Amino acid sequence: METVEHPDLGIVLADGTRLSARAWLPADGTPVPAILEYLPYRKRDGTAERDALTHPWFAEQGYACLRVDTRGNGDSEGLMFDEYTTTELDDGEAVIDWIAAQPWCNGSVGMMGISWGGFNSLQLAARQPAALKAIITLCSTVDRFADDIHYKGGCLLNENLGWSATMFSYSSRPPDPALVGERWRDMWLERLRNLPMLAATWLEHPTRDDYWRHGSVCEDFSSIHAATLAIGGWGDAYVNAVPALVDKLRAPVKGITGPWVHKYPHFAAPEPRIGFLQEALRWWDRYLKGIENGVEAEPDWRGYLMDSAKPQAWYSERSGRWVGIDRGTSGETVALHATGDGTLMAEPVDAAFDCAVATPAMGGLHAGEFCAIWLGPEMPDDQRADDALAACFDTPPLEEPLAVVGRPRVTLRLTSDKAVAQIAVRLCEVHPDGASSRVSYGVLNLCQRAGHDCHTPLVPGESFEVTVELNHCALEFAAGNRLRIAVSSDYWPLLWPAPEHTTLTLSSLSAALPTLPETHTRDVQFEAPTSAPPRDTVTLREGSHQRRVEHDLIRGTVALIIEDDFGELKDAAHDLITGSVGRERWEIDPTDPLSACGATHWTQTLARDDWSVRTETKLRLTSDAKTFYLDGEIEAYEGDERILHRELRQSIPRISG
Repeated sequence: METVEHPDLGIVLADGTRLSARAWLPADGTPVPAILEYLPYRKRDGTAERDALTHPWFAEQGYACLRVDTRGNGDSEGLMFDEYTTTELDDGEAVIDWIAAQPWCNGSVGMMGISWGGFNSLQLAARQPAALKAIITLCSTVDRFADDIHYKGGCLLNENLGWSATMFSYSSRPPDPALVGERWRDMWLERLRNLPMLAATWLEHPTRDDYWRHGSVCEDFSSIHAATLAIGGWGDAYVNAVPALVDKLRAPVKGITGPWVHKYPHFAAPEPRIGFLQEALRWWDRYLKGIENGVEAEPDWRGYLMDSAKPQAWYSERSGRWVGIDRGTSGETVALHATGDGTLMAEPVDAAFDCAVATPAMGGLHAGEFCAIWLGPEMPDDQRADDALAACFDTPPLEEPLAVVGRPRVTLRLTSDKAVAQIAVRLCEVHPDGASSRVSYGVLNLCQRAGHDCHTPLVPGESFEVTVELNHCALEFAAGNRLRIAVSSDYWPLLWPAPEHTTLTLSSLSAALPTLPETHTRDVQFEAPTSAPPRDTVTLREGSHQRRVEHDLIRGTVALIIEDDFGELKDAAHDLITGSVGRERWEIDPTDPLSACGATHWTQTLARDDWSVRTETKLRLTSDAKTFYLDGEIEAYEGDERILHRELRQSIPRISG
């Protein structure tokens, strides 16, 4: 189908706010189904590269495609004060209704997106707008508290600060004057003057309260009636949503999990990639056009079972095979039991033991990024150094391969010497040379052992039992290798540490490992990836991604330094030049949890001809035993002139860990 692209299609909401859409519409105005992607990451430059690969391709297959900037971002008017707010979802419903009423739309709307766009696709589907018939959600979550970038197992993730800093920077940029005209400067200043430190809001909600229940579709899976295709990757943080949706939804649902990080599967890494656009088209054709094409006959979940591999901070490819598993099908569960000599046995162990777990406060330096996304050295590398600071329990070498597919669970009996403590549990594969690959992990704030909606301090010296759920995984352990379960009392810099150094005493440990069902489908196949042509750009500065660790032998501190230079590009279609650099520093004294400090600094630049702007945004988080201290700074430059400077500081009570 011949299409026409509109770089700035206006959608005016009931309160007069104008949202900006980039749209690919039928040239002849023929009414067709529409596909919406709705998020704050700037269609003009931020997601322009991936949008060019995706939306024009769908449009050529007979769909109207719209990529809409949310309120207060990109070229849309208004202000954004938080993620997934009622206002954002109200706006989204209004956008869907507006699309369905247009002459080029036949009244059927689909919604798709990765990460933020995947989240609000689920959230809007739960609101059941009449026109929304199908969604494709990628790298998303069903539970905003337990499975997002804020808290995991009730533990504060340092990504809570990291992503807040990213949004602080992303939202600091102005709209493009070429689209909004002379209003650009007023719109920019309004944003800058109202830009929130989102981490402060998130720190104010350390338990699973109504704030987190809002937008968590796990509260009522039955509310989703739209046909749902859920996609994720084993290299991504959001591995648990796909199995949950496949298991819980009663609307038409299918799931796909590949070896990928946080990217669309037609250009993701590690390879193998798949023909995501073709899979998506089959979904749209079936549920937006009513074409009987057999998608219902596919296995409920198609997953990539990865082969054993030596640990690396980055993989360009993972060997393995695709398997298909239908809902309600499960394999045998392998039970393992720890002994006092550090062995994992198949037989239950009667005798208790005492194993001290007292991890220094830097005992997770090899965990990698919480959410691998930038295609740099972000994956967990060799775990031996972290294992050396943990309590480890190993099986004998495997006599034959073992395919673990599903969500491992580890049950532990513990005592703590402090009232506040956390625990990290890792499942690793140990190779004959001693190299240790992290396969999955889980963490738990032990003060939330009775549930994430409450904070119950521990009684020092009192024994208790907890079960830690690890992330879903799919890996075939190789014969000759060993399974290892490693237990730590700190996991920096993935988690903010407990206020006091803790010694946990472990007296029993057992694990339940789900395995590949014998009835799985072995002939799962995908088409090769395809896409629309990439956007035409000129590279003015190459990007680079660096990770390094610094040990200060005088101060006794350890710091992880992250530097992501995304380079500088010129868009050949409209001459906008964009540049971006993100920096993070996570520093701690391993003997003093209260020395923990996270600091970020982002630089954003935009230019065209003699017009240029730049923002510098910084966040810094520290704490004492009772309070978090969050400091922020924004500087905005027009040319070489600083036109705005804000300093922000908030103190947030430290309630749960």
